[in-house]
Amino acid sequence: MNRTIITVIGKDRVGIIAAVCTYLAEHKINILDIDQSIIQGYFHMMMIVDANGADKEYASLVKDLEKIGEDLGVQIKMQHEEIFDIMHRI
Repeated sequence: MNRTIITVIGKDRVGIIAAVCTYLAEHKINILDIDQSIIQGYFHMMMIVDANGADKEYASLVKDLEKIGEDLGVQIKMQHEEIFDIMHRI
């Protein structure tokens, strides 16, 4: 399994979850777990996905999600689980 972490952070607005989930479904990426919250108008979402069946190269997926984030006014990051774990070790 190619577990990947996707984080979305920014000012809340309509359609953030829909845009990200639609993109993932279109490219055969399965959502394994998802958590989202809105605190005083700021949106945060973290997803664990399985990108094993993706129909695009990983680098293209990362770039596409960054572009979707720009269009929505949020920051979207996609990282392999191992890299995410190393970067967020306390």
